[in-house]
Formats: sequence, structure tokens, C-alpha cells
Amino acid sequence: MTGVGLIIVFVIAIIVMILAISKFKIHPFLSIMAVSLIFGLIGGIPLVNVTREDKSVVQGIANVIGAGFSGTFTSIGIVIILGALVGTVLEATGAAFKLADMVIKVVGPKHPVLAMQIMGWVVSIPVFCDSGFVILDPIRKALVKRTKAGQKHLTFAK
Repeated sequence: MTGVGLIIVFVIAIIVMILAISKFKIHPFLSIMAVSLIFGLIGGIPLVNVTREDKSVVQGIANVIGAGFSGTFTSIGIVIILGALVGTVLEATGAAFKLADMVIKVVGPKHPVLAMQIMGWVVSIPVFCDSGFVILDPIRKALVKRTKAGQKHLTFAK
């Protein structure tokens, strides 16, 4: 499949992935893997490696997805892992509460959204968005507890 048909299927795949994650609460990794598998098969990638008559090999879907994942991992994977580590350390040591308290002192307890925006700005300077999410999520949880703000005001899309 090529051209406009492939673009339409791609847009549908993105919509299905967003719905699976946000509406049906399917884990993002599983949603992305399932949608990419189905999209690859619809796009014409064979299920397994296929050797043509001219001895060229058409890579199967597992190899294509694996190559894409390894390419992403080699470029930003380490940064994402370190960001996750920092987020976990912030939560486990109580530093997230300290950061939440510091920001609440600056903006006041009636402005939790502004507090998250400021923390997002500070965190976004040195890290990628994936790591930023992992770092900010414990701070968001701490802000919700400290300010008694409802979840609807401080919610990341998950």
C-alpha cells in the first residue's frame, strides 16, 4: 500500500492509538506495539522475513519494529532511562515534596497549575519531554497532596 491510502491508514492508526491509551486505559507500550504491528501488516510488511527469487530479503514486521526501537533507544534511550531514574529518586527521597513546597511558597497554594507550569519550564531546559514527564509526575502528585487540588486540575494525559 502506498500514497493517500497509506496516509489515511496512518491517521487512523494514530487515532486508534490515542483512543486505546486515553479512553480504554490500555498501557501505552502495549497500545503502541499493537497499533504498529497492525499498521505494518496493513502497509505490506510481511509477518516473517521473506527471501525473494533474486536472493534479497524483505524484513519481517518483528525486525522492522525492532530496528525502529533500537534506533530510538540509541539516540535518546539513555536520557529517558536517566530521567526515569531521577524521577524515581525524587519520589523515593521526598525531594518531590521539597520541590512542591518551594514552588507553593513562590506562587501560593491557590495556584497549583502555575506551580506545575513553572516546574515544567525548569525541568524542560535540560531534558527531553519523556524524561520531563517522569520527573514531573512525582512532583505533580506531591502538589496535589500539598495543595489539596483536585486531580482534574493537575492531570497529565496517561
